[in-house]
Amino acid sequence: MRLWLLEALIGFAFFLGGSLLVSRWVGGSGWSWVPGWFAANSWLLPAAVVVVTLPLLVAEPFVRYSVHRWELSGDVVYARSGFLTREWVFVPVSRIQTVDKGQGWFERMLGLATLEIRTASHAGSSTIKGLDYEVAAGLAEQLAHRAEALRDDAT
Repeated sequence: MRLWLLEALIGFAFFLGGSLLVSRWVGGSGWSWVPGWFAANSWLLPAAVVVVTLPLLVAEPFVRYSVHRWELSGDVVYARSGFLTREWVFVPVSRIQTVDKGQGWFERMLGLATLEIRTASHAGSSTIKGLDYEVAAGLAEQLAHRAEALRDDAT
């Protein structure tokens, strides 16, 4: 959840900063193509950004955390994710071709990793984001061994 909260905070800061720049630019220059009411009340843009995005900033990390799940059974990896839309993916272990783990900047700061499970079909591939680094490393190794043991003739 820390990862999604950090990402939401960074996004909010960019939106707010961009709206402040635009409002100062519009309010200070008096461009002729900008409606007069907007140039006189350019502070409304950052206020609108705060009103619209602040509830999303608060809700999104908690909703993502409550929805984001994964499970490894004997022969299937199940992953569920989403915020506005939900996605359920079942990946047969015998169809796994590669298992990769990666870390973005924020994940590295928080000691997390993303696990990418790839099959020959794009629709059968899955990404599990925000795992503890040690859990991701262990799961990647476990999946690689299980995939090798369960390998069938996938043609």
